[in-house]
Amino acid sequence: MTVIVDELEKFERHLELPTKEDPRNWIFVEEANEHNLKGVDVWIPRDRFVVITGLSGSGKSSLAIDTLFVEGQRRFVESLSSYARQFLGQLEKPRVKSISGLSPAICIEQKTSSHNPRSTVATVTEIMDYLRIMFATIGKPFCPICGDPIQALSAEEIVENIMKLKDGTRLRLIAPVITNEKGTHKKLLNQLKKDGFVRLEVNGREVLLDEEFPELDKNYRHDISIILDRLILKADIEGRLTDSVEKALEKGKGEVIIDILDKDDPRRITYNEFAGCPKDGISIPELTPRMFSFNSPLGACQECMGLGVVLQVDPDLLIPDPDLSINEGGLTTLNAENPDSWGYQVIEALVKNYGATMDTPIKKFPKPLREALLYGSNKTFKLKVSRSEEEAARKNKNAFSYEVNRKFEGQVNIILRRYNSTSSPGMRRYYEQFMSDRECASCHGMKLQPIYLNVRVGELNIMEISKFAVKEAIRYFESLNLTEKEKQITEQVMKEIKSRLSFLASVGLEYLTLDRKASTLSGGESQRIRLATQIGSRLVGVLYVLDEPSIGLHQRDNERLMRTFFELRDLGNTVIVIEHDEDTIRNADYVVDMGLEAGIHGGEVVVAGTLSDVLDTQESLTAKYLRGELSIPVPKVRRKGSGKSLKIIGASLNNLKNIDVEIPLGRLIVVSGVSGSGKSSLITGTLWPILSRRLNGSQIRAGKHKKVENLNLIDKAIMIDQRPIGRTPRSNPSTYTKLFDEVRKLFSNLPDAKLRGYKPGRFSFNVKGGRCESCQGNGYNKIEMSFLSDVYVDCEVCKGKRFNRETLEIKYKDKNISEVLEMSVDEALEFFENVPRIKRVLKTLESVGCGYIKLGQRATTLSGGESQRIKLSRELSKRTTGNTILLLDEPSTGLHMHDVKKLLEVLHRLVDKGNTVIIIEHNLEIIKNADYVIDLGPEGGDLGGEIIAEGTPEEIASRQNSYTGRFLSTILTNGKTTVTVKQQVKKRRKKKNSR
Repeated sequence: MTVIVDELEKFERHLELPTKEDPRNWIFVEEANEHNLKGVDVWIPRDRFVVITGLSGSGKSSLAIDTLFVEGQRRFVESLSSYARQFLGQLEKPRVKSISGLSPAICIEQKTSSHNPRSTVATVTEIMDYLRIMFATIGKPFCPICGDPIQALSAEEIVENIMKLKDGTRLRLIAPVITNEKGTHKKLLNQLKKDGFVRLEVNGREVLLDEEFPELDKNYRHDISIILDRLILKADIEGRLTDSVEKALEKGKGEVIIDILDKDDPRRITYNEFAGCPKDGISIPELTPRMFSFNSPLGACQECMGLGVVLQVDPDLLIPDPDLSINEGGLTTLNAENPDSWGYQVIEALVKNYGATMDTPIKKFPKPLREALLYGSNKTFKLKVSRSEEEAARKNKNAFSYEVNRKFEGQVNIILRRYNSTSSPGMRRYYEQFMSDRECASCHGMKLQPIYLNVRVGELNIMEISKFAVKEAIRYFESLNLTEKEKQITEQVMKEIKSRLSFLASVGLEYLTLDRKASTLSGGESQRIRLATQIGSRLVGVLYVLDEPSIGLHQRDNERLMRTFFELRDLGNTVIVIEHDEDTIRNADYVVDMGLEAGIHGGEVVVAGTLSDVLDTQESLTAKYLRGELSIPVPKVRRKGSGKSLKIIGASLNNLKNIDVEIPLGRLIVVSGVSGSGKSSLITGTLWPILSRRLNGSQIRAGKHKKVENLNLIDKAIMIDQRPIGRTPRSNPSTYTKLFDEVRKLFSNLPDAKLRGYKPGRFSFNVKGGRCESCQGNGYNKIEMSFLSDVYVDCEVCKGKRFNRETLEIKYKDKNISEVLEMSVDEALEFFENVPRIKRVLKTLESVGCGYIKLGQRATTLSGGESQRIKLSRELSKRTTGNTILLLDEPSTGLHMHDVKKLLEVLHRLVDKGNTVIIIEHNLEIIKNADYVIDLGPEGGDLGGEIIAEGTPEEIASRQNSYTGRFLSTILTNGKTTVTVKQQVKKRRKKKNSR
């Protein structure tokens, strides 16, 4: 293995290790036995950058997360007061004899930040909170109608505006005293009654205090206003009106509502002493941060409730393939196989009326017919409805035939009407499959009410700023011109905004837009966002545990990530990173290599020390790859494929710049590029929805593109991403792969089970009968930890075994069903050697590097990479057609170099059978094994979305404008501009001695 000299020079930042004479500088773990750890003793230096590496399943996470982090968290909770602990419950102690030198711990795992559609990059990083404060303090409001600046109005100006209404107008003057606040407000109501106020408006309802006293629920938000006066507008009313307005402004804290009681045009106008537009009669209350929040009823757009999108019927989901006719299934809402149905006959009559037939491809329909089919028509057409003798006999009903003249409502309108009128959850879900999120027509996707969108700092409103990418936002705030007074007001706020933006840029996320939904972030992106947040907190003396932060990061950006680790370390923290990335290992102050192998064959510390110590350890598998003794070979021959290709024309989703992409079939293809260059937009956002809709009948909406050519060459498409195989701890690898079905059948066929009459369902932990009812087959009880993560504690009845005593008495080869679930795949493969149906599934799991995973391991504990490989094994166990496309999203996640080698063997086998495998990947070992590479870039975000290079890895390596090519060239060449590891170590020692 070779490395670039220039890159090594940048990372000469190793700290000397402390001496073990002072144990205060070390964390010492004694006899750790969590999961597969075998009584591990290990010294870890404090205030250093430490990497824990080793094969997948060797015990890295068990040591770093399940032992060090869990014990650090537990000790922190133990240090809290008894009052605080009563809300947190009891945290279980990890299986370890003792840990000394441990600090309070923070774990940043590779989990998606949030599934909440309201959560964005700006809200997760708290940038939006500071933006709201800034706009509430120095924002300048403008009238949403005329665009003029909104000025504060005096009582006289308010009266003048009211007097401009026509004579005889009936109105009420209302002073709001409580707006959208929780509580019973009894004290306020009593005070208002003492002050002589009789009429109130409580939550939109008029209340007489001398007749009824409103009882308000303390858990709900309420609006309370005083009705100060009711009058009819006329010339001599100005004096009384002025007194009432002044009183209303006093009680309403500068705000008065004029309720115009006009039968033809009832409306309310809000005036206040703070800001208003006299020309259009518009005013806004005193600005507060909540008014700029799309999560608050005060600021959120009333149409979309702050989401920016509304659910609408999508014509593309009604007619997913215009090349098909209605009889061929081109209209998804119609069952074309039942021509006697009412719906079929109505549409048939409509189509005939426009001179087409049900066998005409929909794209060849005249435009008026397409419009009428989707949106209806006022044109009346003749409809002949009948029920044939055969249909009548089949349904045991009478045959009939009649004609009627009618209009057609349109499929879009029909679905929308039925969706809004039905109360059945099942029918709502059915109609929702024809609907998608469309931009809100009221706020145009801006999420806030128009009046708050017209408050600006500089020339922009708050939502326009949130649409900036991080790097654009940095430039905007650096160039923002503020007055001295504004600078003084927002000094601290601006400091926080700029620091958070710079932290995001420092971890390679400058391409993310601030309004990007958190649910769309990859595991690596969300992890680095939390890492940036931790840097911003400037904590000292903390133990940080990170789980593969390099996921989704291009080699070019590794240096910035390293600097982040160094910054955390130099603040005075201990940074422990679980990582397989070679650059990260080489730049660590201290390396703990776990192994020797995975699962029951792992759980030991092979070596713990500096990089030199690791390189000198002969039995370390990691060291063998670092020394170059073991390597992933470059294929001698690149496949030419079938000679046919799939072509995507005009892909324009997100930052893709109307690109044309040719995907050769029958080859191993890698889509590469820097983070944010458009890889996911092209493959998971465009290609996969197209294939899924065409081949799987899916309703997923494809990214914007013009057309796709040669889809007829593909007969099967499979997407294997990093989404969990299940969202609850009940899901596990054995249930997902259907392996557990075969195991349950095997147990139900045992003599003891037959004697007792046990069926396969008896051995399921999801249904009553054989499961433990105390924990309902979970094997654990969940303890909610408020602001900490939920904790799962073993069930006290079944002790985590999930089944009742009678079920556990049934044994196969002296093992019950619970003990089988506790086996690793490797153990089960030997155990079920003579059961072909079970062995076949286990063999595929083992072949993708999942041999160490337990059959019953909770899905919530699996990493994204592990979930992906389990999905891959499930597809491998099925028969492929040879015309199958498999799409994988970073399958190297969580894989050691040795495991990557195994994975590549599996992928090569798939391609050798004639299938096409397309991989989104940054791992150079996988890229160099590709037959064809599509490299996107040149940068991320707006500066990406273009094809930089296409061809074999050798052709990509020759392109100087490709970042991927530059790194590829170092591993495809033999010694040019490179040094060996031994030379590197010698160089470091020489420098050290010279000092």
